[in-house]
Amino acid sequence: MSDFPKSPTSLDEFAGTPQPSLAVELIDFLKHNKKWWLLPILLMLGLFGILMALAATGAAPFIYTMF
Repeated sequence: MSDFPKSPTSLDEFAGTPQPSLAVELIDFLKHNKKWWLLPILLMLGLFGILMALAATGAAPFIYTMF
């Protein structure tokens, strides 16, 4: 027996299934379309976003001294 849930057969059943997260959809897109070259770009954008979020907190003086 398979541990995977049964695939929905109608539109109503499909509407009731939980939607995957953005990260899961992104990884699925990269895997199925063989767009692995996008991964470093997305990682750098994510790190830059984290750095910007930390710059708005009390950690800002410590971040600025690193550069």
